[in-house]
Amino acid sequence: MARSPKKDGKDEVVKVVTRNRRAFHEYELSDRIECGVVLVGTEVKSLREGHASLEDAYAKVEGGEVWMIGSEIPEYAMGNRLNHKPKRPRKLLLHRREISKFAGKASERGFTLVPLRMYFKDGRAKVEIAIALGKQLHDKRQAKKTAEAQREIRRAMTDRNR
Repeated sequence: MARSPKKDGKDEVVKVVTRNRRAFHEYELSDRIECGVVLVGTEVKSLREGHASLEDAYAKVEGGEVWMIGSEIPEYAMGNRLNHKPKRPRKLLLHRREISKFAGKASERGFTLVPLRMYFKDGRAKVEIAIALGKQLHDKRQAKKTAEAQREIRRAMTDRNR
């Protein structure tokens, strides 16, 4: 069944299922890209209920394809014996040129592909992945100090405006 083309002026509906909050703390994120996910029926139903985890998940390029490893989508409660495996590797859907671009950057020393969030966009499951560089402890401390300083500035500005 073919999908109808998008209508002009219609906003895309995005329903976020899960975020990888730890990735923002653990990694310095650079390029981001949206990609589709190959799922089975019970995985989609479980995602629609809002059950998923991207903690400890990463993506890797293998044989010209991108795979998401370590993500967990729990079994669907109403599923039967044909339910899916919660931690199985899932194929990510990207164009060849996007894969080659990301594979080149991710293969550099210290870089990895990290999923940031999983969501539904116009009824289709999507994952946002980013090229990430691991932060050192002193980088994390510096980021925390910067965030605290920004918070203090915002507080001072709101007090000043009253």
